Amino acid sequence: MKDNSILLRPARPEYKEGLIFARYADQAAEGFFRFMLGKKFKTIIANAFLEERHALSFENVMFAEKEERIVGMSSAFSGVQQRDFSDEPLRRAAKRSAIRMKLVRTIFAPMWRILESIPEEAFYIQSIAVESDLRGSGIGSLLMNDIEKRAVDSGSARLSLDVSAKNESAIKIYKHRQMLEISAWPKSRFLPTLFVRMSKDL
Repeated sequence: MKDNSILLRPARPEYKEGLIFARYADQAAEGFFRFMLGKKFKTIIANAFLEERHALSFENVMFAEKEERIVGMSSAFSGVQQRDFSDEPLRRAAKRSAIRMKLVRTIFAPMWRILESIPEEAFYIQSIAVESDLRGSGIGSLLMNDIEKRAVDSGSARLSLDVSAKNESAIKIYKHRQMLEISAWPKSRFLPTLFVRMSKDL
């Protein structure tokens, strides 16, 4: 059921909002940021969040608020925007963890290349997360509706995202919104599918 008390607003370049974003981003990525950056992942992401022109920037983030409390988040950007992105803000913020980050990215290089292969005509949903006690209240739908509007306004031709293959509930929700599975990784008969790319023409 839709909650009319939910308001959406763009994120602000503030450290405290970066910490909130970091928690949601790691939740959406099923703990991958903690794995890649270590126990200080929240402070690392929060510092990078303050800078512009990269995937984890405040520029790409929309927050959902209920009674002035942040209860959900979306992060999305166009393929055109992504062409100008740099990893440098995250490297600077990572400091000593930069070596760990580089090692993880090297190990997962094939996966990383696919995740970063966003066509210029696509609008990519990097992450959506909602407080666990408010799931099913319509917040996710509000965030998705906002993303679709931003995608259309940007002139993008399609919406695109990657989702964990084991997150069946999310896949079901995206299919309900007319998104189709267009590829999976890894493409192997001997290895389990880790994530699925889904897309929808706008």
